[in-house]
Amino acid sequence: MSEPQKTPQKTLIRGAKVLGGEPQDVLIDGAVIAEIGSGLSADGVDVVVEAEGKVLLPGLVDLHTHLREPGREDSETVLTGTKAAASGGYTAVFAMANTFPVADTAGVVEQVYRLGQEHGYCDVQPIGAVTVGLEGSKLAELGAMHESAAGVTVFSDDGKCVHDAVIMRRALEYVKAFGGVVAQHAQEPRLTEGAQMNEGTVSAELGLGGWPAVAEESIIARDVLLAEHVGSRVHICHLSTAGSVEIVRWAKSRGIDVTAEVTPHHLLLTDELVRSYNPVYKVNPPLRTEKDVMALREALADGTIDIVATDHAPHPHEDKDCEWAAAAMGMVGLETALSVVQQTMVETGLMNWAGVAERMSVKPAEIGQAKGHGRPVSAGEPANLVLVDADYRGAVDPAGFASRSRNTPYEGRELPGRVTHTWLRGKATLADGKLA
Repeated sequence: MSEPQKTPQKTLIRGAKVLGGEPQDVLIDGAVIAEIGSGLSADGVDVVVEAEGKVLLPGLVDLHTHLREPGREDSETVLTGTKAAASGGYTAVFAMANTFPVADTAGVVEQVYRLGQEHGYCDVQPIGAVTVGLEGSKLAELGAMHESAAGVTVFSDDGKCVHDAVIMRRALEYVKAFGGVVAQHAQEPRLTEGAQMNEGTVSAELGLGGWPAVAEESIIARDVLLAEHVGSRVHICHLSTAGSVEIVRWAKSRGIDVTAEVTPHHLLLTDELVRSYNPVYKVNPPLRTEKDVMALREALADGTIDIVATDHAPHPHEDKDCEWAAAAMGMVGLETALSVVQQTMVETGLMNWAGVAERMSVKPAEIGQAKGHGRPVSAGEPANLVLVDADYRGAVDPAGFASRSRNTPYEGRELPGRVTHTWLRGKATLADGKLA
């Protein structure tokens, strides 16, 4: 005898400010948004969520997440990383390729993709490596990864730069055939040998090896010209300097097909924090100056920088609880990203909530071709949604993180906003601040 079919669950979100606008009711039926209006009936509804004063956005999409599995499950797994994503309001994340083994074959990207499907807290789209083993000398199986079950469209050696111009050109030409994109970690390796922090006044005073802005800017300049030359798409990972902003702005004015991302930490933190020698502030690219931070905020507001991406980089305690020079680079970011963007962009008046939806959901979904994500909050669309209590204020406590790692630069810092609910195709992955 066959199993009786379950009736799809109906959820009524009552009085939410859709994209920060006027309060409305939103009815979810199964995996889709069935109706939006005021005074919708709760008849036949399974769950009613009272959302008065809260902001409803399309589910967030992160184009730059490190899930560490396979190989570094002591830092993060696909399960813990996607739980962290759901806690932060994300319904889709793109998993970087610097795993062990590297995601440079169809087999590895399919493994990561299937783990994401099994766990179900958010969609996981693997990013394929550009070069074999991230070694920068030979192109990886780009076509095979694209044709695999994972359907890879974004390729990156993130953590390392594709520093060889010929290899970068070939990669850009190759992905053009199927509409893919190369996401470049812009860091000229010879200019950053021994670098520990941003090169400037603070590095000189502390005697730490400097990481010059030109190491990033020179690669971006080269790659936008290469993209123009071959007629392909390039995406700039974690852009961090005022000079980089100018280069991307110039490239866009020429009609070059370039997109760029900024991390939440580069929108808020500066290299002055390194004076503490606390390795929690050690990150790649490094924290820059106040001038850079302000330039990044303005560029995000005016669309020169297309998206916010977390560069969520979990590390076990021992990799950060050591002297500065020996510490790993990176910060966790999935669970605090929206709060940081609220503080730096919304509360400063640079951006409204519709702008946040554009930069954290619509555009990243578009760049990564994440089907069903970044869609309008309207009837007939997939119910990938996040509900935010924007009036909330509270100190960040990493003990409550879903991530396996705790290397946040915001511990004890008061940040605004809190994600209360996340829905993936109508199913609550987070409800009342608790994982489903």
